[in-house]
Amino acid sequence: MNVQQARNLPIILLVYVTVISTAAAEATRKKNLYSRWEPAIHRFEEADRKTPQPRDGVLFAGSSSIRFWDLKKSFPKLEAINHGFGGSKIADTIHFADRIIWPYTPRVIIFYAGDNDIAGGKSAEETAKDFTNFSDLLHKNLPDTQLIYIAIKPSIARWSLSDEMSKANSAIAEQCHQENNRSFLNIWTPMLGDNGLPNPDLFLKDGLHLNETGYELWTKLTATELQKISTN
Repeated sequence: MNVQQARNLPIILLVYVTVISTAAAEATRKKNLYSRWEPAIHRFEEADRKTPQPRDGVLFAGSSSIRFWDLKKSFPKLEAINHGFGGSKIADTIHFADRIIWPYTPRVIIFYAGDNDIAGGKSAEETAKDFTNFSDLLHKNLPDTQLIYIAIKPSIARWSLSDEMSKANSAIAEQCHQENNRSFLNIWTPMLGDNGLPNPDLFLKDGLHLNETGYELWTKLTATELQKISTN
């Protein structure tokens, strides 16, 4: 080692330590960010170990609107998996996709997320970008799988965010229309009343989650989209 190299050694060591520390801090941040979902993800894995879930079926993923959907009642003839976990955002599904989506090799994924993203402060552009990331990962891991994205719903509780949600829906719809194996399911318009506001007959008392009538509407629209896919 020459004199100049010896002089640079402390700087090199400092840069190395900084890089390692930054990487460790980021790993810890991500672990803490997603740790709240571990119990739900573990339940999915345990359920599959006890009773293996169907492969090459239809997998429902996303937030609480998926989680609370009684798929056996709504789609009795469908080999369906429900891997929705309440409060989740698009990035959460991305993070756990290698545990709750890719191993099941679904022929169709029905995805509802973005609602909590906007409510959590993300912009329409950021939410649409997260959808792009999910779509790209899906293409990489399961290139032949069809994705049906259910539009962010218009809810009473979050009507103040409706403009941003509409922008996100428009951006995601445009992506879906430009790509193969992507469908955008517009549930926004059917969920509005004659006054242009969310139809209260579709919601629980919290004004956010769907009641039985709301799920009947979603089931009808989703079944029509699935039928469209199967005939194409």
